[in-house]
Amino acid sequence: VEVPFVYEAHVGMGGEEGRVHTYREFADEVLPRISSLGYNTVQLMAVQEHPYYGSFGYHVSSFFAPSSRFGEPEDLKYLIDQAHGLGIAVLLDVVHSHAVKNEAEGLNNFDGSGGMYFLPGERGRHPDWDSCCFDYGRDEVIEFLLSNVRWWLEEFRFDGFRFDGVTSMLYFHRGHEPFGDLGAYFGSSVDLDAVVYLQLATTLIQRVKPGAIAIAEDMSGMPGLCRPVDEGGIGFSHRLAMGIPDYWIKLLKEKKDEEWSMGDMWYTLTNRRYGEPHVAYCESHDQALVGDKTLAFRLMDAEMYWKMAVDQQSLIIDRGMALHKMIRLVTLATGGEGWLNFMGNEFGHPEWIDFPREGNGWSYEYCRRQWSLVDNPSLRFKFLNAFDQAMVRLAQEARLLNNPPPFPLNIDETNHVMAFHRGGLVFVFNWSGDKAIMDYMLPVPQKGEWRVVLDTDSARFGGFGRQDVSMPHFTDEDGNLSLYLLPRTALVLKRAGSAVMARRPGRED
Repeated sequence: VEVPFVYEAHVGMGGEEGRVHTYREFADEVLPRISSLGYNTVQLMAVQEHPYYGSFGYHVSSFFAPSSRFGEPEDLKYLIDQAHGLGIAVLLDVVHSHAVKNEAEGLNNFDGSGGMYFLPGERGRHPDWDSCCFDYGRDEVIEFLLSNVRWWLEEFRFDGFRFDGVTSMLYFHRGHEPFGDLGAYFGSSVDLDAVVYLQLATTLIQRVKPGAIAIAEDMSGMPGLCRPVDEGGIGFSHRLAMGIPDYWIKLLKEKKDEEWSMGDMWYTLTNRRYGEPHVAYCESHDQALVGDKTLAFRLMDAEMYWKMAVDQQSLIIDRGMALHKMIRLVTLATGGEGWLNFMGNEFGHPEWIDFPREGNGWSYEYCRRQWSLVDNPSLRFKFLNAFDQAMVRLAQEARLLNNPPPFPLNIDETNHVMAFHRGGLVFVFNWSGDKAIMDYMLPVPQKGEWRVVLDTDSARFGGFGRQDVSMPHFTDEDGNLSLYLLPRTALVLKRAGSAVMARRPGRED
């Protein structure tokens, strides 16, 4: 996979029923959905065996065992074979940052010494996760974890990894101290043994499977994390752009629409260390858990339960769907060199994830994904799904994320307009809730004829279809386009005559 378009998924909650679903069910029922949407990579959570289902798979007990909750090892191999047959790479969400503290099931106190695999004393106990932190300075630990990396690649034919909790691995303070200047990335707080382990792991991954993907979940911004080891880097192929989902949630919680700053948005979406590829996302599994809200749920909340029928009217739903599409599009187009979506968020899944626990009577009611909602032609979820499919496929056809970072054309605070170009495409966002702008003049990279290839307001995406996108746009003598910008809509334009243009129907809606 040259550019990962990642579909993050949990096998056990990948079905409609309130129960644990299986590897084979996921392979037969969910993988075709992922393929039809255009995603080329699936990232599987909770594969390594874990005693507590509600840990989302992050309290690992048996590092060499695929979770028996979802079936037999051969069933996982079947899933991966089916994915490969669809042209989809499979990543393991691997947990080498810590281990469950259970002594009966896990490695804790394995030899009775109180340590062996883990750091002694308080450094060996994670203050937030109630788990054990590995001692990467011990040969036994290095050999154990490196053999684990190789085993998943060779035995199950995974195509790479997403490494969980890299910030916790890199620093003895586990990410609890601020990263306000470059000095914070170096010095006594850095676990140099962990740095060496990660360099060895990323080197081994490429030796076993050249070109494999290795994504780091790091919120610190450690310089060189995604640079080659022979440059002094740590060797990951990508890092997650973790500041972006935090920005969107904070913005939606704390600011009215008319208070949104175009400059702040642009800065947050593009603020990254170039030369180190980032995977952009506006929400992951973290936002889907009870205690937080997905973008769709935060935008529309309880209204989603009553007003998502195609023949019902709701200003809340109209606003929520419009912003859901715009937020996803601007994040994909500006935020990185890869893209990630969590299972169900592509169609605005309306409820949270709540694993069986004492507080909910050990219920599986919310531990699922309701595919019937997107399959129901009378509900609006299908529109968000269709938009996600069109967005991903356009990005792939235009090789958008293979290109250098976006270049701003206009960051217009007065009109709440953001426009930029990347990879031969021009993106124009009108974030205003009530201001339609006639004859908005925009400088574009090349003179000539431009055509709309994506309109978030298209009727097939649940919009109002207010523009005839078959109409061409021509630059004036100064190289400007004159555009009609409707409230809460985004347009993507491309120079006429390309292969992408040839596939566009005469009218989107």
